[in-house]
Amino acid sequence: MNARFHGVGVAIVTPFNDDLTIDFDGFGRVVQHITDGGVDYIVLQGTTGESPTVTKSEKKQLLQYLKENNPKKLPIVYGIGGNATPEVIETIKDTDFEGIDAILSVCPYYNKPGRRGVIEHFTRIADASPVPVILYNIPPRTGINMTAETVCTLAEHPNIIGVKEASCIIEQCMEIVRDKPEDFLLISGDDVQGVPIISIGGVGVMSVVANALPAKFTNMIHAALQGDFAFARTELGHFLRIDPLLYEEGNPVGIKKILEILGLISSTVRLPLYTASDDLGDRMREVLQRDKLVELVA
Repeated sequence: MNARFHGVGVAIVTPFNDDLTIDFDGFGRVVQHITDGGVDYIVLQGTTGESPTVTKSEKKQLLQYLKENNPKKLPIVYGIGGNATPEVIETIKDTDFEGIDAILSVCPYYNKPGRRGVIEHFTRIADASPVPVILYNIPPRTGINMTAETVCTLAEHPNIIGVKEASCIIEQCMEIVRDKPEDFLLISGDDVQGVPIISIGGVGVMSVVANALPAKFTNMIHAALQGDFAFARTELGHFLRIDPLLYEEGNPVGIKKILEILGLISSTVRLPLYTASDDLGDRMREVLQRDKLVELVA
């Protein structure tokens, strides 16, 4: 069952109209674009989907839309997390899990719990969830790093099946691979670390850039999973210049700008994020053309 989450999962954006309502037509275009690009599953309402500023009602609408407009019936990973354990559990109870294959739950942020608190938080979430749980470790956003020891302790829970690891600490990833149960999934949460993490035992990436460049990115990751690291290394070189631009003005500001350049959606984001500057857009166009990441940039 866990093999459904091997390969590339796209942390899909939430497109907005100029009046900041959700652009469902644009959302459908992105879903079709990534599906045509051969990605393996879709991650809905992660940080790249601007989950902090999408309302509970809008989240339900997006989920229902994706369930009804999922051409290849790709697995869906749904973001349900937070830093108040009872509220996360209440959200789980209020969610229709038909068509949801797993949840992605971020390490508690801001209140910075210790190890015992983190373990109890995720244990209660896993006990409450009717579908498998994938942990999400992203220290730059949460203020704490979920150590390999903590991850592997939680990996013993039968309903916790993997971790999206975005610490960018390769030694920590190696420790997880060394100590985890055999079927526990190590998934890169950083695009350019995807190939290196696969080389040490990871199973793929939850990707930002694959919103815009799904085929090229997926081909690279699939090659790495098949052991063709010569090809994967070469392809990875094409992403190294565009990757930092994605985050220079905040995520998903950068990826939405590329999607606008490609003619798929508007680059509009909700405050406190701010739409990409013209300078960033110009530099993105230059890199996309120079590194031949797309055949034609409008």
